[in-house]
Amino acid sequence: MEVLRPQLVRIGGRIYRKNPIQEQTYQHEEDEDFYQGFVECAEEPCDAYEVVQTQQGFRCTVKAPSLLYKHIVGKRGDTRKKLEVETKTSISIPKPGQEGEIVITGQHRSGVISARTRIDVLLLTFRRKQPFTHFLAFFLNEVEVQERFLKFQEEVLEKCSMDHGVDSTIFQNPKKLHLTIGMLVLLSEQEIQQTCEMLQQCKEEFIELQELVDRVLERFQASGLIVKEWNSVKLHATVMNTLFRKDPNAEGRYNLYTADGKYIFKERESFDGRNILKLFENFYFGTLKLNSIHISQRFTIDSFGNYASCGQIDFS
Repeated sequence: MEVLRPQLVRIGGRIYRKNPIQEQTYQHEEDEDFYQGFVECAEEPCDAYEVVQTQQGFRCTVKAPSLLYKHIVGKRGDTRKKLEVETKTSISIPKPGQEGEIVITGQHRSGVISARTRIDVLLLTFRRKQPFTHFLAFFLNEVEVQERFLKFQEEVLEKCSMDHGVDSTIFQNPKKLHLTIGMLVLLSEQEIQQTCEMLQQCKEEFIELQELVDRVLERFQASGLIVKEWNSVKLHATVMNTLFRKDPNAEGRYNLYTADGKYIFKERESFDGRNILKLFENFYFGTLKLNSIHISQRFTIDSFGNYASCGQIDFS
């Protein structure tokens, strides 16, 4: 539903917003229940897929992290069997723990494309439910910025400690201050390498900072490595977060699903930030030159106390 332009229905002089029908599903059901009510993909050739004609028919390959293979196989192999029967194809999947390609073969090109389309949908669906593993960020590790952040923390606690929920436990570690561009789910070394290569391409093509981060986000969304939520990046650094209250190593955002797709509920104690916004709306945190974008791994620490970096591009 388009939130800003919903479908409207006029009844008896009143205007109502028409909400989409939501069907409730349960995670404990078989994985193949994903297909219930699923709109069948058109059995038409798709130029986006590379389908090779062989002596036996047609063949198409799918690159995917081994962690997602089980979702294509399904419980007792039922999902793969269902795909093969309905698309009249044969689907070969590497064994668990082995990297490789999913191979689709069939007598008809349309059937191979249909199977490929459904597999892509499954991969995207379960990738979205994986916990974030990495993020793209500018590190704010200048001494001046860290010292000003500690001054900010000191003054907030001095002037606002009586406000509900405001205490030292919700402040970020100054060594981990960063500007987040986007959150990533990287499930293999190949995807980390792909991320590094895409960053290098972005460096060569984009110049202005806002254009850089927006186009980086756009490119990673198109690749499927970042889930699309916004059309533009609002650069920000997290300085206070209630997640830090129970876990000093927590990050500002987290998935609502575990690795196996189960929903997570985390109860968090809020804090009253009205006085902080009023008293510190123009607080000066210092200046620094943004020299590089890092691919940082969550829940890790390097020798400097920052997030461990899996790759980066430098601008100077």
